[in-house]
Parts: sequence; structure tokens; C-alpha cells
Amino acid sequence: MSKLNNKVAIVTGAAQGIGRGIALELARQGAKVALWDINADAVAAAAAALREEKLNATGYAVDVGQSAAVDEAFARIEQELGPVDVLVNNAGISRAAMIPKMTDEQWDDVIQINLTGFFYTTRAASRSMKERGGAMVNISSLAGQRGSIGQINYAAAKAGVIGLTKAAAKELARYKIRANCICPGLIETDMTGKVLSDEKLRAQYVGEIPLARVGLPLDIAQTVSFLASDESSFITGQVMGINGGAYI
Repeated sequence: MSKLNNKVAIVTGAAQGIGRGIALELARQGAKVALWDINADAVAAAAAALREEKLNATGYAVDVGQSAAVDEAFARIEQELGPVDVLVNNAGISRAAMIPKMTDEQWDDVIQINLTGFFYTTRAASRSMKERGGAMVNISSLAGQRGSIGQINYAAAKAGVIGLTKAAAKELARYKIRANCICPGLIETDMTGKVLSDEKLRAQYVGEIPLARVGLPLDIAQTVSFLASDESSFITGQVMGINGGAYI
């Protein structure tokens, strides 16, 4: 038996990168995975790719920054797939700018998706899981732990995710709902590909990582799978850094 057999799992921001890797791993562990993404075509393609591997995956076009859209998607998933057992909050955007040049719109957009969106999904999941328990895994970032030049909005939102996770873990424990947080370091994805394709920059970044390599989506996905399963039934409110030792 796979450790997530027949559990219903939602993964936000699942059309590509870390989110898609997480969705793939959860499905391989037996979960019925609902892939969420704002890009309808991309999430449909991602879900179709998983189904080609004979995995249980369905794509949903959802804007996590819209409260009503989140609630409607939860209701639809419960009707189509069953009660939600696992929520993986991963959706995020970046609007980089140095502090003096950052606009209100750049700040607001990132906070809305990367933090407020996590609240919307956490609230909906808490209502769904209240009678049965469940697991929430929030994807923060190394930037939320140590800051990031040119990304004060992103760093602030990701730091907020850590606080959100701890508060949710304390409040929801009475309902057997666990909440944990993962802070990835530098991970090889389409988003980081432009930077990592430059050999000098890649060498510079890798030189700051004690394990001397860039992470892979699978590194994150396997930890998410563990935290989503009963194997981690006594773990909640924790922040796990998956960064090769870049933050010690």
C-alpha cells in the first residue's frame, strides 16, 4: 500500500516547477491529486501528463488570490473527488524590484498571492478537514528566513507563511489537523533556469551551498509526501529547510 493511498490532495501552483513535482510524487504515492493553477491550459496539460502515467490527477483553473474562487474549487473537489485530506500551498509569484523602485502594485500582488492566498486555502481546508483531520504543507522559502535583495515583497510574504503555519498548527491541532512548512533553497526549475544556465552564476550559487549542488523538485516533493502522510503523525508547526545547508 502506498502511504497516501486514496487520500485527496490539493496542490496549488501545480502546473510547473516545484508544484508539478509535488503533484507527481503525491500521485505516485496513491493520492487523488487536484492540481490547481491560474493557467488553465498549463494545469490541464500537467494533469494529463500524470494521467498518462496511470496516476489519478485532475486539473483545476483556480486563482488562489480570490477568496470566492478558492471556496468554489474546494466545494467542487469535494463533490468530484471526495473530502480533502491534504493541502499543499505552493502557488506563488515574484515581482522583483529594489525597495526605492518597488511599486504599490508589485507589493500588493505578491502579498495577495503568496500570503493572503495561503490564508484563503488554509481557511477552506480547515472547514473541510475539521471532522476528519488532515495535513497542510506550506511552501515558504529560504528568502523568508534570511531575506533577499530586490525581493522585499517576496521575502515578507514567505516569512508570513512561516507565521501562518505556526498559528494554524496551534489552532487546528484540536481537530487533528497538522500544519508544517518547508523552506526550499535554490531549486532547479524553469523559473531558476535562466540564472542557472549561466555557468559563472551557477558556480557562484553552488559555492554557497555546503552540499555543493542545486536542489531538485523531487527533493521538495519527497519531504512533502512524508509530511502529508501518517508517517509524520506527531509532527506539526515545524519549519524544514531544504537547502543543501545554505541556511544553518
